[in-house]
Amino acid sequence: MDEFLQKFFPEVYAKQKDATGHESQYCKFENHMLTLFTSSLYLAALIASFFASATTRKFGRKISMTIGGMVFLIGAILNGAAINVAMLIIGRILLGVGIGYANQSVPVYLSEMAPPKLRGALNIGFQMATTIGIFAANLVNYGTAQMKANGWRVSLALAAAPALIMTIGAIFLPDTPNSLIERGLKDQAKEMLQKIRGTPNVHDEFSDLVDASAVSQQVRHPWKTILEPKYRPQLIITCLIPLFQQLTGINVIMFYAPVLFKTLGFEDNASLMSAVVTGLVNVFATMVSILVVDRFGRRVLFLEGGIQMIACQIGVGVLIASVFGVSGNGTFSKGLGNLALALICIYVAAFAWSWGPLGWLVPSEIHPMEIRSAGQSINVSVNMFFTFVIGQLFLSMLCHMKFGLFFFFGGWVLLMTLFVYFFVPETRNVPIEEMNTVWKAHWFWGKYIPDDVVGLSHKSSDHDA
Repeated sequence: MDEFLQKFFPEVYAKQKDATGHESQYCKFENHMLTLFTSSLYLAALIASFFASATTRKFGRKISMTIGGMVFLIGAILNGAAINVAMLIIGRILLGVGIGYANQSVPVYLSEMAPPKLRGALNIGFQMATTIGIFAANLVNYGTAQMKANGWRVSLALAAAPALIMTIGAIFLPDTPNSLIERGLKDQAKEMLQKIRGTPNVHDEFSDLVDASAVSQQVRHPWKTILEPKYRPQLIITCLIPLFQQLTGINVIMFYAPVLFKTLGFEDNASLMSAVVTGLVNVFATMVSILVVDRFGRRVLFLEGGIQMIACQIGVGVLIASVFGVSGNGTFSKGLGNLALALICIYVAAFAWSWGPLGWLVPSEIHPMEIRSAGQSINVSVNMFFTFVIGQLFLSMLCHMKFGLFFFFGGWVLLMTLFVYFFVPETRNVPIEEMNTVWKAHWFWGKYIPDDVVGLSHKSSDHDA
């Protein structure tokens, strides 16, 4: 929005309005304060996730969700009322704290409440809500861009709406049986398990949860425990999957979509509408993931999505190179602009049914109870750290790497697709407390898993049988 840029980032506004033709299309939006405003959210989320881990473990999942919603609400109000860049960044930091708490607690909550056969679909509901939020934000941006004044204030302040819904909703949600057992509330935990499973016959599952809790209670320092060799598979995958998720380049597409489409030659409203289109594709492709993830499994979606993203990244890179070259001077024809938009939409669809939801689902379902909160905090912190790094560097990378930036991300997608093929086992329909049997059977990770740990998992399997 011109009014927003003119008020807070006048240098960017001046470069955007440059009519001399001397300003490279690749560098029009390079500005350190603008990238700090955008990426400060992720740095705050990274730090908050560590505090959220202790809160989630000691007080329960719903308390963390409530805190996250309340802090996000305050940040949205502060951004909407901002009168200078400092207020914007402080509000953005509060948004990041809220996201840190929510991202740490919500996936764990969903994984623990869901039965194994529905865990994938229900957990992807988290990503589905995220994609709907992105789509709604793009619609709001398009609508408020038509306002003559203060449209940016309305756009930023409306972030308070989902925060309010989350805060009120979390207050009324029940806590998970796992969390209740961890806090010594076994009778309430059994009643809750009977309620969410829809049957009074939950003795075997409840016994497994109590046994797992007994093991977790012996762990006084989960951050130290997760470094033990027997948790090496979980730790490595929990670090690499969120790293790879960010190196797909998706956040630079989704968060900088209007900027990117302006770079491709779209006018102001056209660039915002193009962002709406990609947001809509994101929503529908995530719905596809919900429908098929528990039928075809995680690996199939990871591999198919990776191949599709590689092809699209190369296609967009070649297209931009042919129009802008190295100089950054040139103009997209309507046909080539639409082709670029189509390739980006196909890329977004591939991400939305693969690395988008699975980047949160897989790390949330592979940790035993004794390291679950610590593992999820690592997942969130790694995700947010590299989101911050890439968000901070993207506009500068685009300016200096030019069209090569798309080949850069395409190369990383190739690497992560190979990693999934060789090192990520299938976790579909496997109860969380029995995941060690999967690791033990893997050609590479099996050497890290002691036989006695697998024996405990087989005990759980015998109960289920």
